[in-house]
Amino acid sequence: MDEACCISKESDLIIHLLDRMSFPCENSETERSIMPDIKQHEYDLLNEIGQDPMVTQASLSQRLGIAVGSVNWYIKRLIHRGWVKVSHLDRTRLKYDITPDGMAVFTQRALLYARDSLKVYGDFRKKAQALVAELQQKNISDVYLEGEDDEALDILRLTCIEAGIHLSGTPNGVILKVEGQDYRMNIKD
Repeated sequence: MDEACCISKESDLIIHLLDRMSFPCENSETERSIMPDIKQHEYDLLNEIGQDPMVTQASLSQRLGIAVGSVNWYIKRLIHRGWVKVSHLDRTRLKYDITPDGMAVFTQRALLYARDSLKVYGDFRKKAQALVAELQQKNISDVYLEGEDDEALDILRLTCIEAGIHLSGTPNGVILKVEGQDYRMNIKD
């Protein structure tokens, strides 16, 4: 079994397992009923509190780039939702703890992100494999990759390398590039 096939099957397996963990597809009605509405700042605050329960609101404000008053408002909201518990250590020091419900929300969102990221990777990987198969069918073994260095271009680059297609450092007769969510091949005469 070739490595490209294993990579594709592994990502499909991970996506399948994440889907079976009661995290339905993004934008589905079921997901909205399972996943509580959580704003990005709330998620960021849960993350920061998880890393440092003794963090101050001023420090959170600086780290997240939001006003101290907003940090205070979001923390009160997290406490009201039962996701964070606050303890007074002394007159001026507070300790924030993520509750089990807060951890569940945080973990659920992280898993959804991981699942969605793997799905995007899998989609790009399949498109890259189809393009490489087309190159091989046309007996093309030398290509130039054009565009910004990003994850989509990296997936195409690695797929070409795995298939033994030489990547030219300068534009040649065949140029591959990323356009939106797809790959394009331009063959110059």
